[in-house]
Amino acid sequence: MSEPGLLVVDVAATDDATALVFQQLLADRWATATAEQTTRDAGQPGRLRGYLDLRQELTEAAVIGPAMEPATARP
Repeated sequence: MSEPGLLVVDVAATDDATALVFQQLLADRWATATAEQTTRDAGQPGRLRGYLDLRQELTEAAVIGPAMEPATARP
């Protein structure tokens, strides 16, 4: 990405719990609306679509998570 902006993230997971945990990890770091459930077609993995706003400035708490090494914040 040449500059911060809006990003669409599609998540497919074999179980809803995994998709929802991944969504929460993204929401903890960037502004996004979260879904309470996945959408699913018969026989297919559950799906979530997220819209992340990467234009916001990250706080130190968002950059350094509970089990993560310090990372560099975007300008």
